[in-house]
Amino acid sequence: MTTAFIADLHLSPGRPDILDAFANFCEQSTGLDALYILGDLFDAWLGDDDSSDFAFQIKSQIKRLSDSGVKIYFMAGNRDFMVGERFATETGITLLPDETVINLYGERILLMHGDTLCTLDKGYLRYRRVIQNPVVTGVLRNLPLSWRMRIANKLRQSSNSQRPQLTSEQLYQMDAQHPAVLQVMEKHQVNQLIHGHTHRPAIHCFKLSDGTPAKRIVLGDWYTQASVYRASK
Repeated sequence: MTTAFIADLHLSPGRPDILDAFANFCEQSTGLDALYILGDLFDAWLGDDDSSDFAFQIKSQIKRLSDSGVKIYFMAGNRDFMVGERFATETGITLLPDETVINLYGERILLMHGDTLCTLDKGYLRYRRVIQNPVVTGVLRNLPLSWRMRIANKLRQSSNSQRPQLTSEQLYQMDAQHPAVLQVMEKHQVNQLIHGHTHRPAIHCFKLSDGTPAKRIVLGDWYTQASVYRASK
């Protein structure tokens, strides 16, 4: 019995290598009990009304895996928070809110995308509060898809132009912060956390405030490797 966790694939037509890796992963994963996608499956998902060949391809692959008997759960990231019920219905997945606790083979595990753990990245968190506000997303969904694409392209270009100028201190501020990790784990009364977002795959072992041993599993991205974390019973 095996459950897999993935995040930060950033699927897009411009990265056929990652598309091929995801297709291979889906074909080889029909024996899983469950698959958890913890955000940023897409480099940008602008709405469930996307009828492009790319969208159809990805939805078809997920649907085939779901139809094979694998339970698929999806938690939105900062790139694909507009994935909605229509996408879920068409692919057979179950949508999860951020900060979801699951029972994984008898253990309580907290799942997150991970961006809210980056508490020193004040600018990003302000942007997140605005762009993911239900009123704002409602307005965006009612815009023509072509308008949404232009907005997303401008945001992406702005982000890419700033990244080469980042200092080591700024990169640190964009990482998950330990006090935030402790706070959210103790809030949910768990000693294991799995998340993505930071693109810094690792397993961090530490202790909670009461001395309980704890573990934080950070999923990797798919830019250079098809990063998958598997848990088995």
